[in-house]
Amino acid sequence: MDSKMIKRMKRILPGVAFLLAAPSVVASEGNGPGIYPDGLENYMSGFLPAEGIHTLLYGGSARYDHVRDSRGHDISGPGFSMNVNILAPRIIWVTEQRLLGGQLAFHSILPLLDITAKSYGRKYTRQGLGDITLGPALGFHPLRDLHYVLGVDVFAPTGNYSQSDPASLGRNYWAVQPVWAISYIPQQGVNADIKMMYDVNRRNQESHTKSGQAFHADYALGWAVGNGWVFGIGGYTFIQTTNDNGPNSAPAKARAFSLGPSIRYANDKGWLMTLKWQKEMDVRNRPEGSQLYLKASVPL
Repeated sequence: MDSKMIKRMKRILPGVAFLLAAPSVVASEGNGPGIYPDGLENYMSGFLPAEGIHTLLYGGSARYDHVRDSRGHDISGPGFSMNVNILAPRIIWVTEQRLLGGQLAFHSILPLLDITAKSYGRKYTRQGLGDITLGPALGFHPLRDLHYVLGVDVFAPTGNYSQSDPASLGRNYWAVQPVWAISYIPQQGVNADIKMMYDVNRRNQESHTKSGQAFHADYALGWAVGNGWVFGIGGYTFIQTTNDNGPNSAPAKARAFSLGPSIRYANDKGWLMTLKWQKEMDVRNRPEGSQLYLKASVPL
């Protein structure tokens, strides 16, 4: 490996140092994944439940074994891998208050992470709390089967961070993310969901780098067969829209797309389960791998 390639790896790997801040993955600084774990959401992402307090649980595993440059070439280096396990409870409080025609709600996500990073014969591990997410939202139900949510998520730098540690639990900067999620969920036939987000990141005061802004969306498309079951596909798309700024800036903008099988079970008693496996493709200037994500809600 020549000196130019080694220099590029040194810029990319600290950005890969990552994952799941609320339950976020690292920002694009150094060409890591984005501030949000892309593809985490699934069916019913735009459906706000009834008034009251609700608990969701996210769990899963992300595996990365390649890092791609701007031409899609593998620049991972010997022995590179990044494994991230997550368990993240999400609390949603849907109030009785109406605002602009929608139900006012608030939520918080507290990610518990187990991260292992390997490269060039070295191994880094971390376990603990990642970066917490907080935010308000408005839920709308224009039709029986059509629902959408408008919100703003704020990512707080609560996870432990070190610029020299590829297994850091947090990102060491604040970020704001407007969200628009839409769900079409009839009991029979086509079901479709999309959650669209836009990242606006603050500067990392330790690396003195500001990650570029990005548009990304989780999606799910399936067929409801009855009795609460939906079978189909899901994934995400990620497009970085502005360049990084600072000494740890990535050499180019990142992009990625993923696709895989996705299933859902839900009933009128409040039970909900979604499961998605996705494989990333068309990856540029960021890690490439696959993820398995579970979302579950159990009535109390």
